[in-house]
Amino acid sequence: MSNESFVSIRNLTKEYPMGETKVVALDEVSLEIPPRSFTVVMGPSGSGKSTLLYLIGGLDWPTSGSIQVADDEVEKMDENSLAEYRRNRVGFIFQSFNLIASMPAEENVAFPLRFSGIPKAERRSRSREILTHVGLGDRIRHRPTELSGGQQQRVAIARALINDPPLILADEPTGNLDSHSGFAIMQLLSDLHREGKTVIVVTHDPRMLQFATNTIYLLDGRVVSEESYKLATESMAQAAVEKGGTL
Repeated sequence: MSNESFVSIRNLTKEYPMGETKVVALDEVSLEIPPRSFTVVMGPSGSGKSTLLYLIGGLDWPTSGSIQVADDEVEKMDENSLAEYRRNRVGFIFQSFNLIASMPAEENVAFPLRFSGIPKAERRSRSREILTHVGLGDRIRHRPTELSGGQQQRVAIARALINDPPLILADEPTGNLDSHSGFAIMQLLSDLHREGKTVIVVTHDPRMLQFATNTIYLLDGRVVSEESYKLATESMAQAAVEKGGTL
């Protein structure tokens, strides 16, 4: 891997069977992501951006190609190695938060530590410290249903940070939030980047670009130029308007 890359991807392809045909979610994608960067992967629905994130995070296997994160060759790992990789190297932030409804915030955040052999008192202490760090020190005993969408996403971010991973992966982290909460989450992710994390966010929210140090554009499973991306998305928007006008 290049000395200037933290994530190095070569000829990455992911196909999904659909009946007798195959859907190509990613098509020969190659890219380099620098260490301690804030990378935004822009793409409309169906562009392959979430698939790319899940492959980098070891949640799925590629059909072909390679994924190297620091010294880890992700596509070569078995289930046990992947579990350790996901636990110690990667923090996931999902659009739907994926919190456990019956648990208060501090237990949701501490949950990943249960698999690391860390005593309960230390799990609780670390959880409370990180919740305070993301601005929820006064909400540690609140369950998800007692929190706003923005607060739930902050809990999810705190959970992603509990093992102090070097890589943060965020899948549409503002997708279920109002504009004010969404912007606050963007700023929080930017803060994590400034603290030294490598952050990769997949989104179709153009506001995220103001925080990016590195931008990748995806269309139909392929990396494209910014110009090609803008032309395609403008055409999509115009087609949607014209279709709406004929109803």
